[in-house]
Amino acid sequence: MKQHTVIDSPYGPLTLVAEDGVLCGLYMTDQRHRPPEESFGTPDQAPFAEAEEQLEAYFAGELKEFTLELRLNGTPFQRRVWERLRTIPYGERRTYGELAAALGNPAASRAVGLANGRNPIGIIVPCHRVVGADGSLTGYGGGLQRKQRLLDFETGTALFAV
Repeated sequence: MKQHTVIDSPYGPLTLVAEDGVLCGLYMTDQRHRPPEESFGTPDQAPFAEAEEQLEAYFAGELKEFTLELRLNGTPFQRRVWERLRTIPYGERRTYGELAAALGNPAASRAVGLANGRNPIGIIVPCHRVVGADGSLTGYGGGLQRKQRLLDFETGTALFAV
């Protein structure tokens, strides 16, 4: 059974989705690959108390690593990529090539990029920390402006507080 709620954030409204009480989605407005609203289940805030608390602490700059139970629904390869994303420390960046090499297939940077773009739990599974080989910002389902703001926030280089 799926449930969802929408919370406010410095990056716009975030839709949280749970399946059997376990977080399986965090989507931004206008996000590429955002599932249709009708797939989010019934509105219910009950399963999201801890997720909301951790997100609030993250946005306040008090939380560097999420400890939520997650249900990452995807192919085996996608799940491996998403689990690897969770190992990128707060405020650091990795390239698609570095992630591919860490997964044991240095030639798979394009496949890593495609899996990264399908990440169903943005921010918590930090796909925003992945950049191009030259350090440039490349694709982000939530938009490159949001990606830059998240990176600036985590490195303390944001011009304005979020």
